[in-house]
Amino acid sequence: MFSRLRSDIQCILDRDPAARSTWEVLTCYPGLHAIILHRPAHWCWKQGLKWLGRFISHISRWLTGIEIHPGAVIGERVFFDHAMGVVVGETAEIGDGCTIYQGVTLGGTSLYKGAKRHPTLGRNVVVSAGAKVLGGFLVGDGAKIGSNAVVIKPVPAGATAVGIPARIIPSKTGESADVTTAQNKFSAYGITLEDDPVSQAMKGLIDNASSQEHQIALLWHAIEKLVENGKTTKDCVPVDAALQETFEADKLNQLMGK
Repeated sequence: MFSRLRSDIQCILDRDPAARSTWEVLTCYPGLHAIILHRPAHWCWKQGLKWLGRFISHISRWLTGIEIHPGAVIGERVFFDHAMGVVVGETAEIGDGCTIYQGVTLGGTSLYKGAKRHPTLGRNVVVSAGAKVLGGFLVGDGAKIGSNAVVIKPVPAGATAVGIPARIIPSKTGESADVTTAQNKFSAYGITLEDDPVSQAMKGLIDNASSQEHQIALLWHAIEKLVENGKTTKDCVPVDAALQETFEADKLNQLMGK
C-alpha cells in the first residue's frame, strides 16, 4: 500500500512543475486524495458492498470535487491534475500512467445495465481539460485528447484527437502526434504542432480553387492574344469572361488561421 502511495506521489512530482515536495502533494492535491479514497470504495464494490462503495465515493466527491464511480478500474501512477468536475463512469478503465485534467468526463452512451458503457484508456493517455470521452471504446496507449474535444470513436495508439466531434491526427512512424520529444517525455493538455485535419482539407481546397482561377485567367488572356493576331473571331471571348483573378486565397487562409 505504501509503495503504491509513494509511486502515486512521485508521478505527480514528475509531471507537475508546481509540486515542490512530497508533503505538499500528500496534503494539498485533491487528485491524490481521490485516488486514495477510490481504492477502498472499489474494494467494497468488488466485495458486493455496493452501498458502502457508493457512499465512500460520494464522500470523496464532496471532499475533492472529483466523481469516480466505485466500479471504475484505475491503474497505477494515474494523475488527476486540478481535476475539479471530473466524472469517471462505472465501467471506465484508466490505464497506468494516465493524466486527466479538470472538467473531463469519461461517460457512457448506453442505458443497458451490465454493458460496457464507458471508455477504456490505455497506458500513458493524456485527457485534456474539458474533454468528453463517450462510449465503451478503447483509447490507445500514448494517445492524447485535446482540450474540449468530444470523442465518440476509438483513438489509435499515439494519435491525438481534437475538435467536436473529435478528429484523429495519426501518429508518425515511431513518434507521437503531439509535441513530445525524447527530451520532453511528458506533454500536457494534448498539445499538438500538427494542423487540424479539417484545416488541412480546407487549405487544400483553397489552394486548388486559387490555382484553377489562375489557369482560367491565363487561358482567357491567351485567347485574347489570338484575337489580336487575327487567328480567331472577336466574339469568342464572352463579355463576362473573368480576365482578372478575384479569388482571395490569402484572406481565406488568414481566416483559417494559416
